[in-house]
Amino acid sequence: MIRSMTGFGEAERETPAGRLRCEVKTVNHRYFSANVRMSAPLERFEPQIREWLRALMPRGHVNCSVRLNGGSDGAEVPALTLDEARARQYLDLLRELKERFALPGEVDIALLSRFGELIRAAEPADVDAIDTGDIRVVTETAARAAVAMREVEGKKLAEDLRGRLAAIVNALDWIAERAPARLVAERDRMSRVVAELAGTVGVDEDRITREVAHMAERLDISEELVRLRAHIDLFQSILVLETDEPVGKRLGFLTQEMHRETNTIGSKANDSQIEHQVIGIKDEIERLREQIENIE
Repeated sequence: MIRSMTGFGEAERETPAGRLRCEVKTVNHRYFSANVRMSAPLERFEPQIREWLRALMPRGHVNCSVRLNGGSDGAEVPALTLDEARARQYLDLLRELKERFALPGEVDIALLSRFGELIRAAEPADVDAIDTGDIRVVTETAARAAVAMREVEGKKLAEDLRGRLAAIVNALDWIAERAPARLVAERDRMSRVVAELAGTVGVDEDRITREVAHMAERLDISEELVRLRAHIDLFQSILVLETDEPVGKRLGFLTQEMHRETNTIGSKANDSQIEHQVIGIKDEIERLREQIENIE
């Protein structure tokens, strides 16, 4: 199954220690990367949270926030607390700044209140009431919600990729139909040139035949067309693959191989109409690459 690496999920859970809330936001990244922020009493759970996230989202950058607030639905609003140590640091630094640069104005409550982190929700005192199971449930619920969004986005990406593959196949069909006529035209051109240069001088027909055969072999693109179609078939089979394993890297490798075969076709083309089709194929492959960068 194709999944995007962009998603969002959230979850809440009431616990004896208070209300747990988790938010998970994900964006594309080559590997798994997690930035976990949490309330102070929950910091000891960070390694486990990372592993729970990795199990559900093997690729992508994950921003995860896990907060614990006192109170519950229907209960009193949790108390607020002052971060006195930080407030004192701000106060001392602002006074020092005022004196050192002879700045006007007063360092008062109006100024300090601009620093919102000085007042925050009080952390629950009973940290022993925090259960690992509750942390895991709220984290995985939020992560699964993000995964569900990634799957919805992945379906849209897959549909776009199929459309671009279809455009490439159409171009290949046109090239395959044009290729034999191109060889015939090149053979006739070579025969005319030889006849004009030879004039009344005798011409070795066997030599001409060998040269034409060599030219046909040099300009033959049938093998490249076969390999490129094989890459497209494999690409399409991966799009419908029922698996939870990440497939973005495999698709990225396939687009590299598709681009290589297309370059070879272009270098052998010796035909402006085929070269125009090759340019269109390269453009579609580049669009594939851009989309694949956001596929898990």
